[in-house]
Amino acid sequence: MKPHLRLSPLNDSIPYADFVGLTLYEDTQGLLTVLKENRDNIGNEIIGAVHGGVVAGLMEHAASFHLLDALGEEAVPPRIINISVDYLRPALHHATYARAQIIKQGKRIANVRVTAWQKDENRPVATARAHFFVA
Repeated sequence: MKPHLRLSPLNDSIPYADFVGLTLYEDTQGLLTVLKENRDNIGNEIIGAVHGGVVAGLMEHAASFHLLDALGEEAVPPRIINISVDYLRPALHHATYARAQIIKQGKRIANVRVTAWQKDENRPVATARAHFFVA
């Protein structure tokens, strides 16, 4: 896994990404968004679970950067229309990974699916569906 050369500088310029600990990497499957283990992201102290809003932020971030990567260097950043997150199990105090996939991209609207997991990619902690303006 290595930092995404083209998109990492843009990611680093976003204060929210720095605040919660979002980083972009490239691997053999493409763009991977990582939410670093961060004590400040805990929403449930009893079980040590990451706040659901932080998980949703990770997934929206992953979807928008995946779409921006697919659109190319000259693309205008996509604007979110909506996102629907399904929380499947608690995201505990570990690094959380997210990978997006474009389901359908038209001239003006794109539909993106995102899966987030922690230690095992086959055991997701959340999934999401997002729509973006890309025109």
